[in-house]
Amino acid sequence: MARAFLIVMDSVGCGGAEDANAYGDEGADTLGHIAQACARGEGDRAGLRAGPLRIPFMQSLGLAQAMQASTGTAPALPLFETPAGQWGYGVEISIGKDTPSGHWEIAGTPVPRPWGYFPHTIPALPQELTDALIAEAKLPGLLGNCHASGTEIIDRFGAEHMRTGEPIAYTSVDSVLQIAAHEETFGRERLYDVCGIARRLCDPLGIGRVIARPFVGPAAGPFTRTPYRKDFAVLPPDGTVLHRAASAQRKVVTLGKIGDIFAHRHTGEEIKAAGNNALFDRLLEVTKALPDGGFAFANFVDFDTDHGHRRDVPGYAAALEAFDVRLPEFAALLRPGDLAILTADHGNDPTFRGTDHTREHVPILAFGPDIKVGCIGRRNSLADIAETIAGHLGLPKGPAGEAWPTR
Repeated sequence: MARAFLIVMDSVGCGGAEDANAYGDEGADTLGHIAQACARGEGDRAGLRAGPLRIPFMQSLGLAQAMQASTGTAPALPLFETPAGQWGYGVEISIGKDTPSGHWEIAGTPVPRPWGYFPHTIPALPQELTDALIAEAKLPGLLGNCHASGTEIIDRFGAEHMRTGEPIAYTSVDSVLQIAAHEETFGRERLYDVCGIARRLCDPLGIGRVIARPFVGPAAGPFTRTPYRKDFAVLPPDGTVLHRAASAQRKVVTLGKIGDIFAHRHTGEEIKAAGNNALFDRLLEVTKALPDGGFAFANFVDFDTDHGHRRDVPGYAAALEAFDVRLPEFAALLRPGDLAILTADHGNDPTFRGTDHTREHVPILAFGPDIKVGCIGRRNSLADIAETIAGHLGLPKGPAGEAWPTR
């Protein structure tokens, strides 16, 4: 029986979507602009990397072709003459450009309704929400209460938080409430409890995620976020490929933040690790052990959190190169009948204005020992990915999307 592996390279978009202007993202192109910057020498950083972007394994699968098909222009990345995988690009139909929207659609259930958002005002949160959160969580108050970058706001309020015990609340253009607190002086479990209360209070507002952001550091700084982030997402709808696999009694393994994104619903064995490289080690372990008929779903988040939001071109390029170096190890463990799909959930162009996600197409690269090769073209919904996996694993068809042939 076949196995399937779905790997999301968080934020690795490949060109602005047709409706990008509605999101203020016209002209964004995460992969294309990183490749161009590296070709100009703007991706160089001493001791990290230098020169053109080097991601030969993904290029061998047809990544440059997917980029060209998405944008209509030749990328600053050589085309591999005869790709060894299936290549194309996906168009998100969900409303939004955030993590739940992209992942839920990839899993077969697009989001048809708009999420709730907090205004770009100070304070950003409605008074009723802050009053209820302070009362129910027994907090002395809240700091921040504005739109902000996560690293910047911790630097700004970290010392005051440690002195007063007031957690730091902030948001962005995404449908999210993030709450940061010091692991030692406030407590990680207490932070999770606060975020659990906030999750319930945010439900009537249609907020997609509440995210706990623990950090450490001395009172004088500097402060560093720890790997114990925890997302409190709204429940996904029924019908995801995870739901179908679990209902069929298949082994399901989710890696990275997939469990959080899907509110731990039908997410099977959940595995986390600190950083892309450590998570890749765990993916290799899963690939060796996953039984026939099994499904593994992984999210590699460093591209987005460490480099996209920080507008760090050299760091993003280095992360892509480090990830690409590991992919042959994964491919070597695939068995006859296995299907592996590489894709992304949205963009986060590190050359673009602001610090937020960008509305983009995403690359789709499929491969395996006996997977047919060639162009799968434009996929008019990311749900096509879920339907292709479902068809490959012999699972029922879902509510959206159309499969492409893998054999």
